[in-house]
Amino acid sequence: MRRHIPGLHSGHQDLVSNLDGIFLVRVERASYRWHPQKPFFALRFVILEPTSHEAISFSGRLYCTERALWKLNWFLRDFGYDAELFIRDQVDEKALLNLRGVIRTTFTNVNGHSYQNLDAFAPAAEWETLSCTVNSQGEKESSQDGL
Repeated sequence: MRRHIPGLHSGHQDLVSNLDGIFLVRVERASYRWHPQKPFFALRFVILEPTSHEAISFSGRLYCTERALWKLNWFLRDFGYDAELFIRDQVDEKALLNLRGVIRTTFTNVNGHSYQNLDAFAPAAEWETLSCTVNSQGEKESSQDGL
């Protein structure tokens, strides 16, 4: 069986490996991964804005443990997940595809492993406001929205 692995032959690994900042993104792929202690959703995002990072993709995890459900709830709410499925406590992987929103990410190295942290979320409609709070060096000036 052949597997398509985007970016395998290109040099984009260095660009993707250390994304820190606020990005308008679209969910490209989502899959639930069962683990005895920490089940999670593995998500792949494509950056839509800023244009300097357009079409770059990155992955992140949202855990489904009792202690981490607040973050999954925040993500689903801000990315406009189907309200009816949400009320029934159901997450459909197909319903996650193409959802859009704003993510603040940081990059961390722990014990030799690299992780892309999904730190904060906001609705896509807030992109213009949030992107104006970031200056050209990518530093945060001031934000009232918590991102």
